Amino acid sequence: MTFSADRTVAVVLGTRPELVKLAELIRLLGPAARVVHTGQHYDDALSGAFLDELGLPEPEYLTGVGGQPRAVQVATALAALDERFAAEPPLAVVVQGDTNAALSGALVANARSIPLVHVEAGLRSHDRAMPEEHNRVVIDRLADALCAATPQNRALLLAEGVSDERIAVTGNTVVEAVRDNLPPRQERARLLSGLGLEADGYVLATVHRPENTDDPAVLAAVLGELAAIGRTLRVVLPLHPRTRARIEAAGLCSLLDGVTPIEPTAYGTFLALARHAALLVSDSGGVQEETTVLGRPLVVVRRSTERPEAFADFADLVEPGPGIGVAVRRRLAEGPQGLRRLAALPSPYGDGTASRRIAELISQMIGRDAPRAAVPGPLVAA
Repeated sequence: MTFSADRTVAVVLGTRPELVKLAELIRLLGPAARVVHTGQHYDDALSGAFLDELGLPEPEYLTGVGGQPRAVQVATALAALDERFAAEPPLAVVVQGDTNAALSGALVANARSIPLVHVEAGLRSHDRAMPEEHNRVVIDRLADALCAATPQNRALLLAEGVSDERIAVTGNTVVEAVRDNLPPRQERARLLSGLGLEADGYVLATVHRPENTDDPAVLAAVLGELAAIGRTLRVVLPLHPRTRARIEAAGLCSLLDGVTPIEPTAYGTFLALARHAALLVSDSGGVQEETTVLGRPLVVVRRSTERPEAFADFADLVEPGPGIGVAVRRRLAEGPQGLRRLAALPSPYGDGTASRRIAELISQMIGRDAPRAAVPGPLVAA
C-alpha cells in the first residue's frame, strides 16, 4: 500500500461521526489525504475538538453550510467542492455514510468523473421518511467502489443491481475507532468516579434525530420515559446542541430534572461511559454499532433502522413512548449474566481492519491509468 503523491485523495466529511469513522483511514493515507470539512456540524463541541483528540490534520473548511436547511447545505457544499476540485482535481474522492456532506462529495466526484469510494455502503432502512436513506441510495448508485461493512450490506446492493465487481466487504471502520479511542481501564475508573457513577449502575442516553426532537410531543414522550427510568437508575444524558435548543424552545426543561444532563463529551469519554453503562438508550446510528464492540445492551428509539445486524443480540428497536421503558426494564432484568453474554459475543461489524482494507483498495484504484476503471473484486470478508 503506497501513496506517493501529496493530497491526491480527497476525503469529504462534515460531521462528528465521519471524523471518528474515517480517522484511521486518513492516518493510513498519510500525506495523500486531502481532508475537506463542509462544516455540516458547525458546533466546535461536535467537530473542532475532535481533530486534536483523533490526531487528524487541519482540514480545508467550507463556509455557509452549517445550520442551513438540507437543500441549502447540499447546494452550498456542492458549489464550493466543485470549484476546489476544478482547480485541484484529486485522483479519488472518499465519502462515508449518508450525510449531506457525503452526498455533496459524491455528486461532485460524479460530475468531475473522479473515482468515488463509498465507505459504509449498502445500509438500508427502507424508510422513505428518513432523509439519510435517500442520500445513501444516491451515493451507492454513483460510487465506483462500494465498501460494504457486512455481507448483508453486500447482498442488499446486489439485489438492487449493483455489479459484484464494484463491491468489497471490508468490515466497518467503527470497530477500530472504538478500540483505538476507548481509554484504559484506570482512566475510565477515574472518569466514572469524577461523575459520581458506578460501573453498571447507570443508563447512558443520547437523543438528537429530528424524528425525536422536532415534534414537542414526541420529544416530551422520550424525555418523560428517560425521567421515569431515572427514578430507579441514574440516567446520564449528553445533550446535543440541537436537542438542547429544541427542549428550550418547547418549554420542556423541567423534564430534565429527572435525568443528569451533561455537555457533549469527547469521543473517548463517551466510549468510557458507554462501556460501563448498564444499558444505553439512543437514536444514533453509530451507537448501534459501537455497543456491539463494547458488549453493551441498547434500546434504539426510532421508527426504523439501517443496521439490523445489531438487533440479533445487542439492541431492541422501539418507537417513542411507553415501549422505551418496557424494553429498558426487560434488558435490565437480564442483570450481570446478560452483560457477560453480550461481552463474549463478537461484533457483527468486523475484525478491526476495515480501514486498512479500504486504504489498500484506494491504492489499487489510483494506481491504474483509466480514470474510472472497474473496482477490484471483494476483499476478504469481515
